Amino acid sequence: MVEPTSVFRSPGNLAMEGGRGAPSEVLQEERQCGHGVPPSSEASSVKRSGWGLLFTGVVGGALVAVYAVATPFITPALRKICLPFVPATAKQIENVMKMLRHRRGSLVDIGSGDGRVMPQLEKKLEQELEEDARVIACRFPFPHWTPDHVVGAGVDTVWAYDMGTLRGREKRP
Repeated sequence: MVEPTSVFRSPGNLAMEGGRGAPSEVLQEERQCGHGVPPSSEASSVKRSGWGLLFTGVVGGALVAVYAVATPFITPALRKICLPFVPATAKQIENVMKMLRHRRGSLVDIGSGDGRVMPQLEKKLEQELEEDARVIACRFPFPHWTPDHVVGAGVDTVWAYDMGTLRGREKRP
């Protein structure tokens, strides 16, 4: 007859009993009888846990990468007013560079939008820009300004406004 204590004694159960260990003879006897955990499975479980950690790290890294790539495309859809990001075309950039030829000084790119800010932007720029400033608008012209130069057609149209010319025109009757 098998003793009930030897059946229920394994290294895992000993740990659950509050850390009370059995004499090494009992553990050795259990391994020989087949009741304990064989040494080869202990080594393979350590190897498996190493692969498990590697797998977890790879999956976690992949999820972080997907999140980082997808977030800029998903967050605009969650806004109250959803505006798509529409990058400038190569032709549009070429037209802007034509308008900037032979100019020096600072350049400010106000960015992407849908044209609703043009009336407010027109007033703000008129108040704050110096006489020698040039304003270049892509896709959406300023509603009350007359452009000095226009290049391109359709979505590639670029309008150039020289502040000195605009202010000179406004002063005329």
